Amino acid sequence: MKRLLLFWIIGWLLSLPAAQATDVPKARRGVFALTNARIVTVTQGVIERGTLIIREDRIVAIGTDVAIPPDAEVIDCTGLEIYPGFIDSGTHLGLIEVGSLPETRDYRELGDLTPQVDALTAVNPNSVLIPVNRVNGVTTVITEPEGGLLPGKAALINLFGYTPEQMHVGGVRLMVLDFPSKGRRGPWDRRKPEDIEKAFREAMDKLNEVWDRAERYARIDSAYRANPEKNPKPLYVPEMQALLPVIRGEMPLMIKVDLAPDILEAIQWVKKRGLKRVIFSGVAEGWRVADKIAEAGIPCLVGPVLSLPTRESDRYDKAYANAGLLHAAGVKIAIRTGEAENVRNLPYHAGFAAAYGLGREAALRAVTINPAEIFGVDDLIGSLEVGKKANLFVTDGDPFEPKTQVRYVFIDGYLIPMDNRQLRLYQEFLHRQPGLELHPATH
Repeated sequence: MKRLLLFWIIGWLLSLPAAQATDVPKARRGVFALTNARIVTVTQGVIERGTLIIREDRIVAIGTDVAIPPDAEVIDCTGLEIYPGFIDSGTHLGLIEVGSLPETRDYRELGDLTPQVDALTAVNPNSVLIPVNRVNGVTTVITEPEGGLLPGKAALINLFGYTPEQMHVGGVRLMVLDFPSKGRRGPWDRRKPEDIEKAFREAMDKLNEVWDRAERYARIDSAYRANPEKNPKPLYVPEMQALLPVIRGEMPLMIKVDLAPDILEAIQWVKKRGLKRVIFSGVAEGWRVADKIAEAGIPCLVGPVLSLPTRESDRYDKAYANAGLLHAAGVKIAIRTGEAENVRNLPYHAGFAAAYGLGREAALRAVTINPAEIFGVDDLIGSLEVGKKANLFVTDGDPFEPKTQVRYVFIDGYLIPMDNRQLRLYQEFLHRQPGLELHPATH
């Protein structure tokens, strides 16, 4: 009986119309000609009524006098604007699905020292949050782990692909260090100042101990590689092995630090350790010590911008003005949201920063070419130039304005369907049919 039932179910499934399997729109590559557009290249000015040609994954032509290939699919962009895809420099996108369900949270590992954790391996390409965010022009993000002193490696990913490896951009990984803090952990933290200072020093001692071990491990490993016959091979220690690229300057160290005193401590620690490839992330109070950061020459991933001041005595708009004040001091900045489901709001983080002192042009660079340069992939993404990857979007206005609608999105040359769970729900309830009539017996 069970076998008959199984055969019946299989037969029923096979009899379903084939169209049901193609209900989900697919991304597609090809040759596309975007014509009559206002093209905001970011690095080479604005082209009015220009044409941009995409072939496979690359931009192959751009300008006002561009021949349209005979095999191109023409998209008339009259009255529309083209921008490079926006880059969010700090998210959990792909590593979390439902915040209240621990089973869907993959951005935190057990333990205080887990530098061997690689966020890319945990990225879920099929996350329903990815389509929600990319339809607002965000094409690329840093997705990062958190928790503990050294939570692992962050990765730069495009918001399209069937595997994490397909999404990975330029092989970029960054080691994350959550720098010890002298601040209180929240309004409930009633520790005495001396207890806070003691805890900070203990955390710094632990960090320095780990770094001393990592440097020693690197020396042993280098000696072995230089002369394997005379020098012993170091024992495999996952934590130390993971830190080797950072010690050797092959991988950037992304230091998450917010409070002004902690930023100053981090600058001194970086100098003492002789680290060359360092990026600060968060820097909520960066504006207080902007000159020191600029002097150290450390780029900053700033945000979230849409946030509250860190101190009750600060002006309400300090979080909005932070990026502009850092930029004015000479710090190279990019903007991060620190979000997962609300990465789509990156344009508005940039818009607020622009309105509160950063300026529109600098804000646009802070979500395009600046992060591309900071992460070392400005030869691939971050601006609209011939030879670069076709990561871009088309809008009917200023992308920093909430009323603006994104019409088309291209990621790695793929024309991305403007479809996601939230849009489908919106359409369902916007055009819903009247509910079923009550059964007469229930009247």
